[in-house]
Amino acid sequence: MSRRPAREVVDAISTGFEEFTTPLREEPADGPIDWPGYREARSAAEERTGEKESVVCGTAKIGEAEAVVIAFEFGFLGGSLGQRTGDRIEAAFAHARDARLPVVSLVATGGSRMQQGMRALMQLQRVARAAARTRAAGVPQIAVLRDPTTGGGWATLGAGADVILALPEAQVGFAGSRVRPSGSPEAYTAEAKLEWGQVDAIVAADDLGTALERWLRLLTSPSNAAAPPPGALREAALPDTGWEAVQAARSPRRARADEYLDAYFDWREDISGDRCGGVDPGVRCGFGWRNGRTIAYAAQCGTPTLPAGFRTSARLVRLASRLAIPVLTLVDTPGAANDAAAEQAGAGGAIADLFEAVATAVAPVTTLVIGEGGSGGALAFAAPGSTWVTPDAYFSVTSPEAAAAILKRPASEVPALANQLRLRPQDLVQLGVARAVVSPAE
Repeated sequence: MSRRPAREVVDAISTGFEEFTTPLREEPADGPIDWPGYREARSAAEERTGEKESVVCGTAKIGEAEAVVIAFEFGFLGGSLGQRTGDRIEAAFAHARDARLPVVSLVATGGSRMQQGMRALMQLQRVARAAARTRAAGVPQIAVLRDPTTGGGWATLGAGADVILALPEAQVGFAGSRVRPSGSPEAYTAEAKLEWGQVDAIVAADDLGTALERWLRLLTSPSNAAAPPPGALREAALPDTGWEAVQAARSPRRARADEYLDAYFDWREDISGDRCGGVDPGVRCGFGWRNGRTIAYAAQCGTPTLPAGFRTSARLVRLASRLAIPVLTLVDTPGAANDAAAEQAGAGGAIADLFEAVATAVAPVTTLVIGEGGSGGALAFAAPGSTWVTPDAYFSVTSPEAAAAILKRPASEVPALANQLRLRPQDLVQLGVARAVVSPAE
């Protein structure tokens, strides 16, 4: 599918494709900078592909979801972006805004059209502006990275999309294969971009239509109602002491985030990574389907949260808020990662980013504390005034062990300090931190 003709790719994932009738601007025979042989190259590309430009745009149904589709024809001058390409993409985004339809970009391009010089490169500004206006209008955008996705196509339609899917082994990178430094070809693959938090998922070509249908359904189902907090997944009595609460939250028998998410949603799709080089395997983010509507989620999985985890969660909260989708967050961490690597990766700024995303969210955010609630690294995930807690969880300004270290107390006093910290579920309700202790799930 990566190098297949654009219309074949569209037909493989959708039905009823109707191409837009975008007028083609008049151009000098050899282009705006009189490139020798450009006229012949264009004519050969038209004859070879049957297309008039490097991109085909229209509307189609992907499953039951209607979308605007932007499909690159790599056989037409390497899928390069020229002036007429910009015309078509700009018109496609305008239609998406007017019709309130999501945009699916099937990208396969070598970058800007060299034979048009700076007039071609300037199309990236047009594409970026059109995508930004569409984003501001609350219209979701999904990119599918085919082979290759390089240059400005990657740096605009690809990397700028709300959700980024990639075909296996697709070449992805800002630098094309003929101009990049020698060595490390694996860095320019979809798999590397997934590992580095720049792609949300790799999808086999045969599964692409199904994956797109699920994502379109999730991203186009706004709701004003807040997500209800999940019920507790383990029968547990409220702890008598703070130390009992800490031990219950740290028990290996306690339910974790994945179990809560699987019980809460009919089905779900994860996003991955902070888009700037990092992935935290201890944080789950994505969108799930529950009782006929979409709810976004950002869940800690019991490990110290890395800067990438905070940034990915902030990305999730902002996207959900822009699309009017409610958010569920699950708190479960001993605290933010605080080693040298976390500091170098900007732990403070990442935590601040999530605090801001939650504080400014337009869509409602609901929080359930399901395990350890360790200090600010946990609080960044919590919604003020809309936080619940399970019976086998705690929330504290710091861990009892850290409190002992700060106060220069012996380890023998840790249980007593846990009591003094008032961190039990019932204490959190009394202090106004949590609204209630949730009952067992039905």
